[in-house]
Amino acid sequence: MNLHEELVERLARRRSSKLGGLSQAAYAELVLAVRERPNDYIDNPSDQAFLLLEQAIRRVMDSRKDDELRDDQSFMQERSRRMKRFASDCAKALEVAPTSVEARLLSAIAADNEPDNLLDALLELDRSLQAELGPMEVPESGDAWHDVFLRGRLRLQAALARTCLDSARYRMADTYGQALLSLSPADPLGARHTCALCLARLEDEGGFEALDARFGRRGDSWQQLGRAILFYKLGRMPAARRALHGLDSLCRGGAYALLRPIMVDTYIPDRPAAEPYSFEEVTLAVHEADPIICDVPDFCAWAENQGDFGDHARIFAESNGFGW
Repeated sequence: MNLHEELVERLARRRSSKLGGLSQAAYAELVLAVRERPNDYIDNPSDQAFLLLEQAIRRVMDSRKDDELRDDQSFMQERSRRMKRFASDCAKALEVAPTSVEARLLSAIAADNEPDNLLDALLELDRSLQAELGPMEVPESGDAWHDVFLRGRLRLQAALARTCLDSARYRMADTYGQALLSLSPADPLGARHTCALCLARLEDEGGFEALDARFGRRGDSWQQLGRAILFYKLGRMPAARRALHGLDSLCRGGAYALLRPIMVDTYIPDRPAAEPYSFEEVTLAVHEADPIICDVPDFCAWAENQGDFGDHARIFAESNGFGW
């Protein structure tokens, strides 16, 4: 997520629309000028709010850099302060632009509610936007993400899908995720990851394989974990063991991530970027799958006793300074 570049694009497009008829070269020059001095081009409350949100998110991310050094008590105290500051920053952005989709979405997230309460807030926001702006439609470009002014609503759909999963509403989560994929087929927000986990929990092998094929079977941690859960749920243990082996061999630290989950803080609002099959990515996948793993309580115990899976988790922990 690069909100600064999104702000630059928003400002450049608004100024280009006012000027009218800019050539590609002239628009490129405009983008450079906006990137150099964005404040000079802000003449819209929505963009002013966007700038405030960009600054607020940067403060949150900067404050997270020392989290690994904190003990549990210190971490929770700092996190509480962080979220209160963030909520205050979002409130200021809302005062500037009460209709800003991004400010409304981030204000709901900043409230730091339990999944059921957050889902209620997101559903209410979605209903309000439907009434104010109408339903979202795929633009002529074929992908709504190409319209920078629609990205707030796309992020809301992604947040709805993830929050439905987090509150164990798997079919509902898949519905929101699939709708987002229809609006934005390139899927920069990773709706396919949410759908993969939900389809696995729902034992929908056909849907899972169709989703995998749709994205070229290029694979990632969500697919590997989802496949292991899917076949375990279906009682197809040889296939489940092969998928579990893939999680262990393809995802760096995959065994450790599954058996000793690491706390992942709130997404604000996007899922953090991570390299495919990296430890960071598999940590995110396991974090998002937590409601499913809790629904299938024997899954981790089964996994730990498959071949060298448990030993590999312990070795990874010892080699990287993690507790076991």
